[in-house]
Amino acid sequence: MIEEKKILACVDQSRFASHVTDYAAWAARRLNAPLELLHVINRHPETATHIDHSGAIGFDAQENLLTELTDKDSARSKSAREQGRLFLNKLRERTSTAGVNADIRQRYGTLRETLTEQEDLVRLFVLGRRGQSANTTQRDLGRHVEEVIRSLSKPILTVTDTFKEPQRIMLAFDGGSVTRRGVRLIAGSPLFKGLPIQLLMSGKESSGAERQLDWAKETLVKAGFDTQATFKPGDAESVIAHNIIEQDIDLLIMGAYSHSPWRRLVMGSKTTDLLRAAKVPTLLVR
Repeated sequence: MIEEKKILACVDQSRFASHVTDYAAWAARRLNAPLELLHVINRHPETATHIDHSGAIGFDAQENLLTELTDKDSARSKSAREQGRLFLNKLRERTSTAGVNADIRQRYGTLRETLTEQEDLVRLFVLGRRGQSANTTQRDLGRHVEEVIRSLSKPILTVTDTFKEPQRIMLAFDGGSVTRRGVRLIAGSPLFKGLPIQLLMSGKESSGAERQLDWAKETLVKAGFDTQATFKPGDAESVIAHNIIEQDIDLLIMGAYSHSPWRRLVMGSKTTDLLRAAKVPTLLVR
């Protein structure tokens, strides 16, 4: 029996977890796919006891100290597991209220390694742009997000601070192989069925731009989508951000690592700048 691929929501114990859960539940309903809530516990948390052990000398002192530290580490691990279990149960209740049954799982390790191991079983990843560290820092993009994006090949939905059921969708289209794959993904998936799609192409005008945009629009119209297509010259980052606000877009779709100037949008500061400016969930396709 072939196991149905799941929606995997990556949650941590931050105020953003509920929004990740809500978007994951929305996607699971739309795709009629199983949902799993995953909490990754760092195997080596950067914690300190602030106790000076340098004076621990004497008979069997080294062995006793090792036992003491091991016991404390075990207690911290047990506490982290229990806190995680309670946290995940609350989120599962949240999905149940939304009409979706979710499995819950805790894993030790790093986020990137854990998600890479799970990838073959996943249809869509959902994670927050900011995580637990956002409670104490002013970062607009979580330090793990770009690392995860670089490591995975499946679509990744990165979500923002609040949940709003998507009604207006924009695809940032550049005519390259990755965003063409994004067009086919939309056309063949129930995730956006019945929702209007705004195709936006930007950059320098060229003889092939109109032809590429026409192909994308025709593909989506044939699949039953109400589609508008627009070409606007200018810097892609600025044009996208402006049109998201102007058209009140709820969700942006864009390609990751395409072989074009848009590649910069998922690398380094360009990603951070666009995500900060957009302030809407973004589905990254590979």
